[in-house]
Amino acid sequence: MLCGERGEAGLDLCRACRHDLPVIDCACLRCAIPLPASHRHHGLCGPCQRQPPAFERCLAPFAYQAPLDHLLQDLKFNRRLALARTLGQLMAQWLAGQAPPLPGRLMPVPLHPARLRERGFNQSLELARPIARRLGLPLDIHGCQRLRNTPPQAGLSARQRHGNLKGAFGVKGTMAGHVAIIDDVMTTGDTVQELARTLRKAGAERVDVWVCARAGSV
Repeated sequence: MLCGERGEAGLDLCRACRHDLPVIDCACLRCAIPLPASHRHHGLCGPCQRQPPAFERCLAPFAYQAPLDHLLQDLKFNRRLALARTLGQLMAQWLAGQAPPLPGRLMPVPLHPARLRERGFNQSLELARPIARRLGLPLDIHGCQRLRNTPPQAGLSARQRHGNLKGAFGVKGTMAGHVAIIDDVMTTGDTVQELARTLRKAGAERVDVWVCARAGSV
């Protein structure tokens, strides 16, 4: 899916291209933001120490850098759904190697119905399918809804981003146990933060975030 050569190990990637993917070597143990190697033993980034997020932990195998950023953009905006299968498989393999506490359910970040009709698919759900199969976890695609068709977060100030997402999600009934949110990329974290708050208010005891790529650095 990058160079056109034959894929290996059941993936649409050759060995060389797979090694070119930007794996995160050192990250905050709470929000997964990439950290310099010198921070490897510090554990948490400054923002997470000052104000811990609503989720317990974010896990992200890759940094949002070339060529992975182009693949995720192709998936989302050019409808290359085959990319979701391969990227989801890579996420699942990496997550299995991390041996994280497994949740009771996976919850892809929901799209508003209008956005879903426009795009034709939910990239978070497509990434979640291979993860659910590999780890043997149920997918919850109906427990949470996007109540407001919010404009894109890009280009908004910090205050505008927070207001843009406030009340954006709603939970059907009550939520319990351990839930893992699935998304394609985490940039500022405002979307998963708001969804995690919503799930916690609805009764979830623990909320984790699993994303394909993490943007930013401290």
